[in-house]
Amino acid sequence: MFTGIITDLGQVRAIEQRGDRRFVIATAYPLDEVEIGASIACNGCCLTVVEKGEGTFAVDVSGETLSKTTLGDWREGTRVNLERALALGAELGGHLVSGHVDGLAEVLEKRREGDSWRFVFRVPPELARFIAAKGSVCLNGVSLTVNEVSDEADGSARFGVNIIPHTAEVTTFGVTGPGDRVNLEIDLLARYLERLQGPKA
Repeated sequence: MFTGIITDLGQVRAIEQRGDRRFVIATAYPLDEVEIGASIACNGCCLTVVEKGEGTFAVDVSGETLSKTTLGDWREGTRVNLERALALGAELGGHLVSGHVDGLAEVLEKRREGDSWRFVFRVPPELARFIAAKGSVCLNGVSLTVNEVSDEADGSARFGVNIIPHTAEVTTFGVTGPGDRVNLEIDLLARYLERLQGPKA
């Protein structure tokens, strides 16, 4: 489990194509404290550390994950939001995040609003009903509060969030803009409530 509070801004150092795709990611984490097999959320995707180097760790990513997230677009030099797994007893500063990406959201707008940035995203119809005003979402691994939601005629939805200067500085949102796609994880409660309601008639 994670919290959506980014603790390092890493960078893809190398990419190797094996049976799966291996990414080597540079990090400022003290890697002597990171075990092989540990989970690290990378742009919101829970990935397993399979190898460590000097200031780097490696993760293997399956074709399924590459096709369903933005990880398939990663190149050498890509910046990556990083968060280590939540330790028992640690402060829960964001909201509970599983690291299992539900789909992609597209950035439609980015504009100044005071000192902050206002982002507007579009989500596809299959995810639109899970977005609620004042609810939580996780975008590229960042825990954010939804400001407003509007439904579109095609079943999709638009929603807005504010990115404060600190978040823009320490995450990839500082360089994210219109046309970019981000990994979206809906709130865990919304996911389980949908399941409990059973199949639609």
